[in-house]
Amino acid sequence: MDSVENQLELLLKGGGIEMQEYDSPLEEVVPVTVRKTVCYIVAAIIVNEQKEVVMMQEAKQECYGKWYLPAGRMEQNETIVQAVKREVQEETGLECEPYTLLSVEERGPRWIRFVFLARVTGGNMKSTSESDTESLQAKWWDRVSPLPLRARDILNLISFAVKHKEKASHPVTIPVELPCPVVCHRVLAAFLNRSNDLWLLVNNPGRPHFPVTACGSSSADLSCSIEVAIYRLVKECLKDPQVKVKMHGILGLQHSGTVPGKTDGVCFNVLVTVAQVESKYSPFPPDVNNAKYAWHKVDDDDLKIQLLERLSFSSVVPFLN
Repeated sequence: MDSVENQLELLLKGGGIEMQEYDSPLEEVVPVTVRKTVCYIVAAIIVNEQKEVVMMQEAKQECYGKWYLPAGRMEQNETIVQAVKREVQEETGLECEPYTLLSVEERGPRWIRFVFLARVTGGNMKSTSESDTESLQAKWWDRVSPLPLRARDILNLISFAVKHKEKASHPVTIPVELPCPVVCHRVLAAFLNRSNDLWLLVNNPGRPHFPVTACGSSSADLSCSIEVAIYRLVKECLKDPQVKVKMHGILGLQHSGTVPGKTDGVCFNVLVTVAQVESKYSPFPPDVNNAKYAWHKVDDDDLKIQLLERLSFSSVVPFLN
């Protein structure tokens, strides 16, 4: 495995690292299966130069005639990007290219929604004469004219998408096609002191790497936010239980989905900061309580600047729950 600096550089660019092992939990984790043990939703926000957004009219009985973003469940044996393209084509008649992940929403590891910004590359907007079980029609919405929505949860997402298109809040982020059997996090846990010295938590023996924590399959883990796995890892690593842990967001993610039953998981590469409570301030990171972990000081000025900028401007894909 590459050095910690090389791994950091790769992840800051939105890249991925092949999954080899999990550092937490210690018990065996069970591979997940799309549409059986996990539900992944994809949604696309397509905005034109007039700041109109593509909407589709629902054909499903429970929300017949209501309007929503093109969205739906991922199928087995497809990548996240393939799922976005398929849903947009089925529901709007348009061909599209997702060009960045906008946000990730989760309700525990069993339900995750990936929202993408996308651009039209072909096709024709579906008309009422082309209505089917996928949708009744699609159209551009000016975001002002009255429109009966299936749900109002998309309004904040659309506003965020319009702002992001005007001025990007994070770099272009597209899933890296690398297999992962479970829902997990690769955790870049950073400690920053008042002099802007920077350390990262690594699993140290043999091949130093950023710790990977998997979401467990117990009923407790399944009913909680998937961020719980991150806090569990930090608690296992550090002696002081009073440290403050903040999850900033996603640097990138990995998923393949092309090998049935083996690659339906997702690995989120997440940026986290660890800080001591004010009453216990020290210029050095908190002690670890497990010999397999250590703090790695980042001395490469360019990497430090990149990471500090990502932290200072929250330049990461937001995790919503």
